[in-house]
Amino acid sequence: MEKTLINLVSSVVIRTDSKVLLVVADGLGGMALPETGLSELETAKHPNLDSLARESACGVTTPIYPGITPGSGPAHLSLFGYDPTKYEIGRGVLEALGSGIKLTCNDLACRANFATYDKSINEIVDRRAGRIPTDKNKELCSFLQKNITEIDGVKVLIKSGKEHRFVVVFTGDGLEFNLTENDPQKEHRAPLAVKAIDNGSKKSEIVINKFIDRVKELLKDEVPANYPLLRGFAKYPDIPSMGKLYKLTPAAVATYPMYRGLAQLVGMEILSTGETLADEIRTVKDNMSKFDFFYLHIKKTDAMGEDGNFDGKVKMIEEIDKYIPEIRGLGFDTIVFTGDHSTPAVMKGHSWHHVPALIWSKFTPINDVQKFTERECMHGSLGRMHACEVMPVALANALKLGKYGA
Repeated sequence: MEKTLINLVSSVVIRTDSKVLLVVADGLGGMALPETGLSELETAKHPNLDSLARESACGVTTPIYPGITPGSGPAHLSLFGYDPTKYEIGRGVLEALGSGIKLTCNDLACRANFATYDKSINEIVDRRAGRIPTDKNKELCSFLQKNITEIDGVKVLIKSGKEHRFVVVFTGDGLEFNLTENDPQKEHRAPLAVKAIDNGSKKSEIVINKFIDRVKELLKDEVPANYPLLRGFAKYPDIPSMGKLYKLTPAAVATYPMYRGLAQLVGMEILSTGETLADEIRTVKDNMSKFDFFYLHIKKTDAMGEDGNFDGKVKMIEEIDKYIPEIRGLGFDTIVFTGDHSTPAVMKGHSWHHVPALIWSKFTPINDVQKFTERECMHGSLGRMHACEVMPVALANALKLGKYGA
């Protein structure tokens, strides 16, 4: 049997009382503006992160492989130590689990966006419907659920999320997930039809396209949320837990359903928390005695990047920096601060670029990095590493790994 990295790490894990914190600022990495030559991290003032970087081992990570742009799911799996090319997890499952939906083998889940559709030109003019308020999202989902409970004998569950996002779960026999999406991925393009990629997914194709047509009809008079974009079709996968692999008692603090779902899928306990970073840090503090590994997720860096809001992402990084002293004061033995992937504002989306990372403990080697930026971290003592390697290095710094071999 091939000795994979995750199996190797699992074979030398030691249960200890030391505690590890993984802070993920979603979409942290960026690109330089042509006019300034500086990325968001290089533009922002973050003295506390810089101070932490000078005391840490720094480097840059590749979430999947060079040149491959990752989704948030596989990028996070890498950070948790899983090979994302082996454990493929659909976004729909993550969104559903994060929304508190319990899935069975007969469930086909997908994530969805409310979007703005212009019938006169047959184009999606806003893929996120102006990021409608969450209260409006709940109202629309409640309305749709009352009017769509079943299609061709397949049960339909609609669950609201944050802003423009929601989740749809189709329950019935013979539903498979090898499907294309109806999201054109860019504004001012026509929405697509969902198509089965194999014969086994034909039933799903028919049901889902009927669902889209039904929602379109029900929301035809709504502004701006009048169309559903469905993607990330998936069914529940088989994946080993972090508790079993790493002998950890892990917990997750995240405000967005998808990230709670991902954490739940790998065996983390999901802690209830408020909407702000201050709330999330307080939740970690209140639960320090119960767990030895915490995953703390920060979403808005990614949202600003996807919106093309360079200045907004800079401000978000500076806001995060204010909380670094409080995070350091929690008393963790090892702290990891990084992103799951890069979301450059100049690209308005995820990218394949390296992601800056730091790992702090009293055992980290000497580091020449003076500022926590993409370019400086490239010259740090961690060098360039695969994101899958972050977890074993963090566990080693927490003295949770024994010797391999004689």
